[in-house]
Amino acid sequence: MKVGIATDGNMVAQHFGRCQAYTIVEFDGNKVVKQEVVDSPEHQPGLLPVWLAKFGVSWVICGGMGPKAQELFINQGITPIMGVTGTIQETIDKIAAGTLEGGENICNH
Repeated sequence: MKVGIATDGNMVAQHFGRCQAYTIVEFDGNKVVKQEVVDSPEHQPGLLPVWLAKFGVSWVICGGMGPKAQELFINQGITPIMGVTGTIQETIDKIAAGTLEGGENICNH
Protein backbone atom coordinates (compact mmCIF):
# COMPACT_ATOMS: atom_id res chain seq x y z
CA MET A 1 0.00 0.00 0.00
CA LYS A 2 1.18 3.52 -0.78
CA VAL A 3 0.00 6.69 0.88
CA GLY A 4 0.54 10.32 -0.03
CA ILE A 5 0.76 12.67 2.94
CA ALA A 6 0.30 16.37 2.21
CA THR A 7 3.45 17.87 3.69
CA ASP A 8 4.48 21.30 5.00
CA GLY A 9 7.94 20.96 6.53
CA ASN A 10 7.65 18.04 8.92
CA MET A 11 3.92 18.50 9.51
CA VAL A 12 0.78 17.20 7.82
CA ALA A 13 -0.44 20.08 5.63
CA GLN A 14 -3.81 21.45 6.53
CA HIS A 15 -4.89 21.85 2.90
CA PHE A 16 -3.85 19.27 0.33
CA GLY A 17 -3.83 21.63 -2.66
CA ARG A 18 -1.54 24.27 -1.23
CA CYS A 19 1.16 22.14 0.36
CA GLN A 20 4.86 22.31 -0.48
CA ALA A 21 5.32 18.59 -1.03
CA TYR A 22 3.93 15.12 -0.56
CA THR A 23 5.56 12.39 1.48
CA ILE A 24 4.98 9.17 -0.43
CA VAL A 25 5.25 6.14 1.85
CA GLU A 26 5.07 2.52 0.73
CA PHE A 27 4.10 -0.08 3.32
CA ASP A 28 4.43 -3.83 3.31
CA GLY A 29 2.01 -4.76 6.05
CA ASN A 30 3.00 -2.55 8.96
CA LYS A 31 6.56 -1.96 7.75
CA VAL A 32 7.74 1.08 5.78
CA VAL A 33 9.64 -0.18 2.73
CA LYS A 34 10.14 3.13 0.95
CA GLN A 35 9.66 6.79 1.80
CA GLU A 36 10.31 9.84 -0.35
CA VAL A 37 9.35 13.49 -0.36
CA VAL A 38 8.35 14.91 -3.74
CA ASP A 39 7.68 18.56 -4.48
CA SER A 40 4.08 19.32 -5.35
CA PRO A 41 3.36 20.26 -8.94
CA GLU A 42 1.99 23.68 -9.76
CA HIS A 43 -1.52 24.08 -8.38
CA GLN A 44 -4.07 23.38 -11.11
CA PRO A 45 -7.63 22.21 -10.50
CA GLY A 46 -7.89 18.44 -10.89
CA LEU A 47 -4.14 17.81 -11.31
CA LEU A 48 -3.17 16.38 -7.90
CA PRO A 49 -5.41 13.29 -7.98
CA VAL A 50 -4.00 12.25 -11.37
CA TRP A 51 -0.45 13.10 -10.31
CA LEU A 52 -0.66 11.08 -7.07
CA ALA A 53 -2.29 8.16 -8.91
CA LYS A 54 0.86 7.93 -11.06
CA PHE A 55 2.79 7.15 -7.84
CA GLY A 56 0.37 4.30 -7.09
CA VAL A 57 -1.06 6.05 -4.04
CA SER A 58 -4.21 4.50 -2.57
CA TRP A 59 -4.75 7.01 0.29
CA VAL A 60 -4.17 10.75 0.46
CA ILE A 61 -3.83 12.19 3.96
CA CYS A 62 -4.29 15.85 4.87
CA GLY A 63 -6.03 18.25 7.19
CA GLY A 64 -8.77 19.09 4.74
CA MET A 65 -10.08 19.30 1.21
CA GLY A 66 -13.25 20.41 -0.50
CA PRO A 67 -15.97 18.05 -1.72
CA LYS A 68 -15.06 18.37 -5.42
CA ALA A 69 -11.45 17.40 -4.68
CA GLN A 70 -12.66 14.42 -2.63
CA GLU A 71 -14.71 13.26 -5.61
CA LEU A 72 -11.74 13.65 -7.97
CA PHE A 73 -9.53 11.55 -5.68
CA ILE A 74 -12.17 8.85 -5.33
CA ASN A 75 -12.52 8.75 -9.14
CA GLN A 76 -8.77 7.98 -9.29
CA GLY A 77 -9.16 5.13 -6.77
CA ILE A 78 -7.58 7.17 -3.97
CA THR A 79 -9.28 7.38 -0.57
CA PRO A 80 -9.00 10.80 1.08
CA ILE A 81 -8.35 10.75 4.83
CA MET A 82 -8.98 14.23 6.26
CA GLY A 83 -8.77 15.83 9.66
CA VAL A 84 -5.25 14.51 10.27
CA THR A 85 -2.86 16.73 12.21
CA GLY A 86 0.60 16.27 13.65
CA THR A 87 4.01 15.43 12.30
CA ILE A 88 4.69 13.29 9.27
CA GLN A 89 6.49 10.72 11.44
CA GLU A 90 3.59 10.50 13.91
CA THR A 91 1.25 9.93 10.98
CA ILE A 92 3.47 7.22 9.48
CA ASP A 93 3.71 5.52 12.87
CA LYS A 94 -0.09 5.55 13.24
CA ILE A 95 -0.56 4.07 9.76
CA ALA A 96 1.94 1.31 10.55
CA ALA A 97 0.19 0.59 13.86
CA GLY A 98 -3.25 0.64 12.22
CA THR A 99 -4.39 3.47 14.49
CA LEU A 100 -4.64 6.42 12.09
CA GLU A 101 -8.04 8.05 12.31
CA GLY A 102 -9.37 10.89 10.27
CA GLY A 103 -11.17 13.71 11.99
CA GLU A 104 -13.18 16.73 11.11
CA ASN A 105 -12.43 18.08 7.63
CA ILE A 106 -10.53 21.31 8.22
CA CYS A 107 -11.48 22.70 4.79
CA ASN A 108 -14.74 24.63 4.72
CA HIS A 109 -15.17 25.37 1.00
